[in-house]
Amino acid sequence: MSLAMITLKQGEGRLLKAGGAWIFDNEIGTLTGSPADGDVVLVRDFDGYPMGRGLYNSASKIRVRMLTRRIDQEIDEAFWRGRLEDAWNYRKDTVDTSSCRVVFGEADFLPGLTVDKYEDVLVFEALSRGIDQRKEMLLSLLKDVLAADGIRIRGVYERSESRERKKEGLAPVKGFLGEPFDTDVEITENGVRYLVDVKDGQKTGFFLDQKYNRLAIQRLCRGKRVLDCFTHMGTFALNAGLAGASEVLGLDISEYAVEQARANAVRNGLQETVSFRAADVFDELPRLAQAGEKYDVVILDPPAFTKSRATVRSAEKGYREINRQGLALVRDGGYLATCSCSHFMDAENFARVIGQAARSAHKRLRQVEYRTQAPDHPILWAADESFYLKFYIFQVCEER
Repeated sequence: MSLAMITLKQGEGRLLKAGGAWIFDNEIGTLTGSPADGDVVLVRDFDGYPMGRGLYNSASKIRVRMLTRRIDQEIDEAFWRGRLEDAWNYRKDTVDTSSCRVVFGEADFLPGLTVDKYEDVLVFEALSRGIDQRKEMLLSLLKDVLAADGIRIRGVYERSESRERKKEGLAPVKGFLGEPFDTDVEITENGVRYLVDVKDGQKTGFFLDQKYNRLAIQRLCRGKRVLDCFTHMGTFALNAGLAGASEVLGLDISEYAVEQARANAVRNGLQETVSFRAADVFDELPRLAQAGEKYDVVILDPPAFTKSRATVRSAEKGYREINRQGLALVRDGGYLATCSCSHFMDAENFARVIGQAARSAHKRLRQVEYRTQAPDHPILWAADESFYLKFYIFQVCEER
C-alpha cells in the first residue's frame, strides 16, 4: 500500500531542517492521499526534496512527528526494535539502569513515548496518537530487549494522563497494561532506598531526572544543617542525611508526600537526623527567617512555575522570590542548590532571575557547578523541548 505524502510550503519546516522532530499544521502545503490518524506518512519539501517519514495526526497542531530522515526507511517491527535497542544501549553506557528512564520521546527518536523502569516494573506514557496505537507492540519489543540482558519485567503500569494528550485528540488513560501487580516498588538510588508508588505518585512515581544532582549535594552536607524545600518524597533530604548531615528538615505542602518522606527516612534508618514537615514553602521560609534560623545548605527544588510561554513573566516572580527567601536562610559561606524544571524558563532567564534574587538578598554567589537533567533524559540539540532542567550549586557569601 502506498503511503500518503505531506509536502511542505516553501520557506517552512525550519524547525525540522534545524534538527527538530515536529511539523506543524500551518507548515503543510499539500496532503496527497487519505492517511488515518496515527499512520506513517512521507514528507517532502516544497521542491520535492525527501525529508523522511513520520506519524500523522490531523487532530494535533503537531501534524507530523518525524521518525526518520530516510524516506525509504520501512517503519516495521524491526525499525521499532532497533530504536528501543539503541535507547537501552545508551542507558547502559551512561547511567545506573536499576531504575532509569528507558525512553525519552523525541530525544530517543521515538516521538511521544516515555518509559520509566523501576527495578522490574515499567511505567508507560503515550503522548502521541501514533505511539498510543502501537503501545502493545512497543511494550512487547521492549520486554524482549530487556530480557536479552536478563531483565524480566513483572508488570507494566500506564500513566498516560498528561494534558498534552488532549491536544492529540486523546483521552487520559491510567491502569495496568497486563496482569495487575503490587504498585509499590522499592528502588535504590545513590545508596538511598525509596518506596515508589507507580500508581498514584507524581508523574510516573518518582523524579529520576535529578538522580545525579542529588548525588552532587552529598559531598556538601557532611556535618551540616540542611533545609530541603519542596522535598516531595524526601529525595534531596535523604541524600543529605546519608552523607552525614547533622540535621535535615524537609518541607512540602503535600501531606501525602511528607508521609512518604517520613517512611523513606525510616527505611534508611535516618529518622533521628532527617525530619519532615507539611508546609507551604512560600509561607514557611519567611517564618524561619523571622525566627533567626540559618542553614549550611538550602535546597530549592520547586515544581515548574510555568508550563507555557504565556506565563513566563509570572513564573519569573515566583523563582525570584523563592530564591531570595532561600538565600536569606543560608549562613555566610554556606551553599544554595536551586533549580527550575520548566522548559519555558530557559537557562539564560533562570540565571538572570537568580542574580536578581541575590542582589535583593544582599548576597554574593560563587558558582560551584551548573548541572542539567540526568543522562537518561538526554538533551537532543535542536529539539529544545528535551532540555528543561537547570540546576545550580552556589556558595553564598555576605556582601563584604
